[in-house]
Amino acid sequence: MPPATNQSEATAHVTAINDDVVTIMLDDPNQGALIKNEVVHICPPPDPGMNRTALKAEVLRVRGNEADVQVYEDTAGIGIGDPVIQSGEQLVVELGPGLLGQVFDGLQNPLPQLEVLNGRFLQRGVEIQALDHKRSWSFEALMRSGDQARAGDVLGVVQEGRFRHRIFVPFAMAGTCRVEWIQAGTFPVDTVVARLRDEHGHEHSVTMVQHWPVRQPLTSAQTRERRSERLYPDTPLTTTLRLIDTFFPIAKGGTACIPGPFGAGKTVLQNLISRYSDVDIVIIVACGERAGEVVETITEFPQLKDPRSGGSLMDRTIIVCNTSSMPVAAREASIHTGITMGEYYRQMGYDVLLIADSTSRWAQAMRETSGRLEEIPGEEAFPAYLESSIRTLYERAGSLRSPQGDSGSLTLIGTVSPAGGNFEEPVTQGTLNTVKTFLGLSYDRAYKRFYPAVDPLISWSRYTDQLAPWFSQHMGREWRDRVERLRQLLRQGDDIQRMMQVTGEEGVSNDDYLTQQKAQLVDMVYLQQDAFDPVDVSTPLKRQKAMVELLTRVVETPFALSDKTAVRDTFTRLTDLFRNLNYAADGSETYQHYLQRIEAVMATPSSDQTPEVSDTD
Repeated sequence: MPPATNQSEATAHVTAINDDVVTIMLDDPNQGALIKNEVVHICPPPDPGMNRTALKAEVLRVRGNEADVQVYEDTAGIGIGDPVIQSGEQLVVELGPGLLGQVFDGLQNPLPQLEVLNGRFLQRGVEIQALDHKRSWSFEALMRSGDQARAGDVLGVVQEGRFRHRIFVPFAMAGTCRVEWIQAGTFPVDTVVARLRDEHGHEHSVTMVQHWPVRQPLTSAQTRERRSERLYPDTPLTTTLRLIDTFFPIAKGGTACIPGPFGAGKTVLQNLISRYSDVDIVIIVACGERAGEVVETITEFPQLKDPRSGGSLMDRTIIVCNTSSMPVAAREASIHTGITMGEYYRQMGYDVLLIADSTSRWAQAMRETSGRLEEIPGEEAFPAYLESSIRTLYERAGSLRSPQGDSGSLTLIGTVSPAGGNFEEPVTQGTLNTVKTFLGLSYDRAYKRFYPAVDPLISWSRYTDQLAPWFSQHMGREWRDRVERLRQLLRQGDDIQRMMQVTGEEGVSNDDYLTQQKAQLVDMVYLQQDAFDPVDVSTPLKRQKAMVELLTRVVETPFALSDKTAVRDTFTRLTDLFRNLNYAADGSETYQHYLQRIEAVMATPSSDQTPEVSDTD
């Protein structure tokens, strides 16, 4: 709820202001204390004819009776001596039915409701409950009076769209409690649906909504008590993007980063991943990206068709946006807000994908705050604890077995926007030292219209060995060897291409030129995908397997071509045939037609016998 703004509740006052970092001091040190990460509200004088506002802030550093706080809103108008109200709580999010399909700011205020109240221009000091407390939900009780329960156990469920949304015993509940009373029916989220009595005899009322600190992992207590178990990720996140699934797989519950310069296609790539990945819930956190890109995401997602359900993609999506035009301090909080909601749905046994765009802006927000706190800077003026913060962030991803025995996953993919495409800068390097899949975008490939513009020669995945048993079982024992041979071919082709840039085609042998053409074929027809073609945009694993087998046969066919012209002509024809094959639906007559023509080229591999083929045949 919005904080009270009665000055009589103030326990501290402002003593210094440095942009969005404000120093406060207790009015009476004997009557209270300042606590790190506590939320406080600063109350500047109101504008003429306006009510007094309360600006939300978070304590960053405590020094005795003084503390430095970061203000999540514009600090204009704050003056020395302004009253400060302490909340006694950390920054929290509301968790309950009704989160899906919503667009929040970095502090979980629903933006559509803010627009209704205040118009297109956001007002300071306005807080709105994240969930609609007037909407009713049908609650089905799964426990009975007298049952024993612990934190994280399921009291009941409600139907949230096509998802069964579990209502948990509050995660902060200590020890074992007894269900004194529970009711089923249709209620708003803040209606009491159960009463629990703890080990000390105290009674607790439980509603369908609970609050949780964003900086604390949701399942930390359950993991310590070994009621929840972190699992070893052993299943790939299927994105239907051939380059990722085949060459650089990401595990469900794993971590990945997509660094790249401006214009390399990060936004399109992350939209494709979020749309076609085999996950239940998608959370997109725009922590500092340009407002135009965020607006495009907000307007496009409700129009996109969910390939899993046929409905709107927004039905299983949550968007948290804190654009570059919004307060800097809220960028740092926004990603924690998104992760906490992701952990909540993971606890229900769902597979969750969180995409953070971009962690560079999040790190820049930390750099600005660190500079105003006058902390000792690290490389490029980023805080010395930058890499530790990045690790702490990505460690909240993972696969988890809940107390109910089912498992869920939270996969975290962060995009990075290094200045000038320099992958040696601190944010990129700190991220690479943490994540296990690196999808490096290349401006050169984007300039050539090679999309997705992931450079296969610099990208890598540490999940290859980890996921090998799964691929061996589902894609065949030869899968890993085939992929490795294709990867080696790409490296050899690149070396020969670099040599040809110096010496020309005449400077390489026929065999080397043939190798280069084979590598180019793999690049053109397998690594590239047309995001605007309804078939090629999404390639299931079954089709990827068939394509890899076919490509392997082609590149390992002993073509006996007399000169470089014959090599070029043959592989130009093969490239056209493969591209048309990519655009043909599985099992269609068109698909079979182009498949037969590729087989015909392989059946007559000499320059004298290779049949002429064209798209008009």
